[in-house]
Amino acid sequence: MTTEIDLKALVRTIPDYPKPGIMFRDVTTLFGHPSGFRVSVEKLVAPFREQRVEAVAGIEARGFILGGAAADRLHSGFVPIRKKGKLPHKAIGQDYELEYGVDVIEIHEDALSPGEPVLLVDDLIATGGTAVAAVKLLRRLKAEVVGAAFVIDLPDLGGCARLAELGVPCHTLVSFEGD
Repeated sequence: MTTEIDLKALVRTIPDYPKPGIMFRDVTTLFGHPSGFRVSVEKLVAPFREQRVEAVAGIEARGFILGGAAADRLHSGFVPIRKKGKLPHKAIGQDYELEYGVDVIEIHEDALSPGEPVLLVDDLIATGGTAVAAVKLLRRLKAEVVGAAFVIDLPDLGGCARLAELGVPCHTLVSFEGD
């Protein structure tokens, strides 16, 4: 008999971080739980197992942990999407808006081939700013974005809806309403 793991219960909530009024959803406690981590990765990739996925793109930093594990499960390669200036080879960048300004994420310009099917992975989707920028980067490389997968969705902030507007299916495991 298999016992269902409550993934949401394994996510630590830290009030007022990084600023007052924010409820920070910390997945490091989920990652530290062997069964919770394994089940979360399996559930993240489940909808994409029957699709052709040649690469998993993970967004810095927790997306690297999940993306590497997802790539292993899908027998795919892994591609990092990093903050500006962190990649050692020629990269292309994409701006995205933050609460207090603009930031840039980058990908190696030779990371993917045209038409290569790729799954985008990160720990959490909130407003979707970083995920939308990542999709734009992947499409600039002419990759086929088959979907995006996140452990946590903050649905009131609309990130999955923004991905849907781009035609990217959004798969999440747990939701925290009102955050």
